Amino acid sequence: MTRRTDWPDSADRPGGAGAAGDAEHRSGRTGGAARRDGAAARDGGGSGPSRAGSGPPRTPEEQARAICLRLLTGSPRTRKQLADALRERGIPEEAAKEVLARFEDVGLIDDAAFAGAWVESRHHGRGLARRALARELRTKGVDSALIDEAVGRLDPAQEETTARELVDRKLRATRGLDRDKRLRRLAGMLARKGYPEGLALRVVRQALAEEGEDPELLDQHLPDA
Repeated sequence: MTRRTDWPDSADRPGGAGAAGDAEHRSGRTGGAARRDGAAARDGGGSGPSRAGSGPPRTPEEQARAICLRLLTGSPRTRKQLADALRERGIPEEAAKEVLARFEDVGLIDDAAFAGAWVESRHHGRGLARRALARELRTKGVDSALIDEAVGRLDPAQEETTARELVDRKLRATRGLDRDKRLRRLAGMLARKGYPEGLALRVVRQALAEEGEDPELLDQHLPDA
């Protein structure tokens, strides 16, 4: 009987690749064992050196690119955040600068866009005011001019509307407390989110007055800073 030798590719041979697959086929080993051994042969075996391309990049620039791409895949980052990450991983400064500059050139790093998206997301998602948003962006290394531009797009009327919504959500939880405690608690909540004292007082007084509190009595009390 003539032996068939016209398999188009070693991976198509029964039991695995190469001579090992032919030997397994001839010996009548079970398909499951053959498949396991065949997969091991294609992967280079369960031990020994890793496959080509699976090792670390060879140059600092390649390492820097890989680190930056991995971090940017998770979420947008500022240039400073990426620079800090490269420094922590021991990437030489010159290699880091070269890669970061290239990423800026192609738009993968855009601190202005990052700041704008941050303000939009954190204001609508967490109710943060301009002061708190600016503080967060500074910790991420965004340039002051870009911060001013981003928070400046937040309309004061929208900021006040958001403050009122925050107070309305907390009103029920403060019912049963005396007037002073309610005033301090609600205004303190707004202060922690970056709202100026004047705005916080106005919004809280209005909300409590609408619930029946005496506006004149409210005017006599200021929340603690």
